[in-house]
Amino acid sequence: MRESTDDRLPEDKPLEIAGHVYSSRLLVGTGKYRDMTETAEAIEASGANIVTMAVRRTNLGQNPDEPNLLDVISPDQYTLLPNTAGCYSAKDAVRTCRLARELLDGHDLVKLEVLGEEKTLYPNMTETLIATEELVRDGFKVMVYCSDDPLLAKRLEDMGCVAVMPLGAPIGSGLGIQNRYNIRLIVENAKVPVLVDAGVGTASDATIAMELGCDGVLMNTAIAQAKDPVRMARAMRLAIESGREAYLSGRMPKKLYASASSPLDGTFF
Repeated sequence: MRESTDDRLPEDKPLEIAGHVYSSRLLVGTGKYRDMTETAEAIEASGANIVTMAVRRTNLGQNPDEPNLLDVISPDQYTLLPNTAGCYSAKDAVRTCRLARELLDGHDLVKLEVLGEEKTLYPNMTETLIATEELVRDGFKVMVYCSDDPLLAKRLEDMGCVAVMPLGAPIGSGLGIQNRYNIRLIVENAKVPVLVDAGVGTASDATIAMELGCDGVLMNTAIAQAKDPVRMARAMRLAIESGREAYLSGRMPKKLYASASSPLDGTFF
């Protein structure tokens, strides 16, 4: 459990994933930007340490005649997180992770996502569990996109995932955190980092995720599809920091009725 039921404040622990400590709790993607220059500027403004990219849609060197993402997102500056976006079966997801490891000289940290269908991009948890088992057995460090089911999230942790990443709302929807209760349950029962993945639309959504006790937030569309992606990236950076500080501070209890901000004892009337 992350925190007890008494009045103690949550423990302020750094974000550690697969043995590495990160200063930023914001993870960002590389898709949907206008060009590579905007991609690089927005990612820099976000302050992110971890950058994810879809292996099936991004040139990481497999197409020598096309622009290479690694020319603007340096592995020396960022931790790369290849993902399996666009995969609808465990077989395809495992194959994609192995391709990424080959392209990135043995890189073993991956984001696993196995989708159920195109309309909602909701995770196919049956295939996700199959892929997780094979990837962990093959030595990968798996950060897994999953449903907001607390029991399945715990099972993925027990299988060896280094982070669980429940969706806050469908990918690219911008609906914000629609399932606060479930995410809170996942956070309270996890011993590995929990990061909201998908659904964030604006800065307040990211703050809510952090106030729920999440260790971080991964986003792409909310930044890339903003009218000013670089400015939105800065906003998300501040939102993550603000939400984390609020969570660690311990918010006041909610009350049914008002209570005076100033004490009435000792007043002159």
